[in-house]
Amino acid sequence: MRGTNCAEAETFATTDLLPQDAQALLDDPGSGVFAGRTWWDVVLANAMPGGARALFVAIRSAGQTLALLPMLRTGNRLTSLTTPYTCEYAPACAAGLDQATRIAAMVAFGRFCRPCGVVRLDSLPAEWNGLGDLENGARRAGLHVLRFDHFGNWYEDVAGLDWSAYVLGRAGALRETIKRRLRRADKLPHAQFDLLTREAQMDRAVQAFESVYQRSWKDAEPFPAFNAALMRASAASGMLRFGVWSIGSQPVAVQFWVVRNGHAIVLKLAHDEAFKAHSPGTVLTALMLRHLLDQEHVTQIDFGRGDDAYKQGWATRRRQRIGVLLVNPWRISGMAALTRHTLGRFRAALRGSRPITPN
Repeated sequence: MRGTNCAEAETFATTDLLPQDAQALLDDPGSGVFAGRTWWDVVLANAMPGGARALFVAIRSAGQTLALLPMLRTGNRLTSLTTPYTCEYAPACAAGLDQATRIAAMVAFGRFCRPCGVVRLDSLPAEWNGLGDLENGARRAGLHVLRFDHFGNWYEDVAGLDWSAYVLGRAGALRETIKRRLRRADKLPHAQFDLLTREAQMDRAVQAFESVYQRSWKDAEPFPAFNAALMRASAASGMLRFGVWSIGSQPVAVQFWVVRNGHAIVLKLAHDEAFKAHSPGTVLTALMLRHLLDQEHVTQIDFGRGDDAYKQGWATRRRQRIGVLLVNPWRISGMAALTRHTLGRFRAALRGSRPITPN
C-alpha cells in the first residue's frame, strides 16, 4: 500500500465496536501480552480511572485500518491507554504497509491530537521500529515531539538454555544463594510448590494471591480487582502460569506470570514477611524459572516494570521504556509544556547534565 494523504482517525469506545480488520490487529497471534484483546478488555473493565473513558483510535483510509492506538480521555486530557500494570505500549500497524503509509497514518493521528495541546504516550519501547514514523508523522501534523525516560525493563534471552545452564550464568553470590535455599526448601517439612494454570483452579489461585498480598510488604493496589480479573482471563486464554509456594496449608509466596510466544513475563509477585527467614521470594522465583526453562523451554524471561535491585541478578539485560509528549505550540497547554521543557534543558545545561522529565 502506498502513502496516502486521506487517512483519517475514527474512534470507538470498546474493542467489539471496532471494524473487523482493526479487531484482527488485536487478535494477531504474534502480538504481545499488552496488545491483545484479553489485555484491553480486562483494562476496560477493571483499571479505568474515575471520569475517564477509552478511545480506540483507528486510523483508516479507503475502508482499511492502517493503525490502531488505544487511548484514554479524561476531561480534556488525552493519553495512551496505559496503566500502572502496563509493561509495553505501542500503536498497532497493519502488516505490509510501506514507510510512507505508516507515516501518513501517524500524520492523521497527529491531526487528531492537535486540539488537546499536549498528548502523552508512555511505556513505549525505545527500540520500537515505528518510533521514528510516529515522531515524523506528528511533526508533519504541526506538533512538537518531546521524549522522556519512563522506566527500565530487565530481561534475559534464554533460548536453548535449561535451568542448569541458566544458573551457571548467574553471578556467584546469587548462584550459591539459589542452591542453598533450594536445598533447604527441599528439606522443609510440608513445603510444597504448585503451578496453577487452568480456569478451574482460579478460585484457589485468587485466594492465595490475595491472602499473601495482604500479608506482604506491598502497598494497596490502585485497582484492586485488576490482578484477579487478569489471572482469570489469562487462564482462559492459556497464558497464565501462577506459582504458589506453601508451608503446610499456608501460602507464603505467590507469582503471577504469563507466557506468550515463548516470552515469559512476571506481572506480580509477593511473599509473606513472617516467613522471610525461608527466603520465599528467592525459592519461588527459582522454582518458577526451573519450570519455565526445563518444561516450557521459553526463549525470554522478563521482569516487567522497574529497576528493582533484585531483578538485576536474575536478568542481566536492560531496555528502556520511554514516553513522548505530542505538543501543539499554538495551544496554551502546549506553550506551557514547551516552556517547561526549555527551562529544564537550560537548567540541565547549567548543571552540566541531561534534562530530567518528570514521570
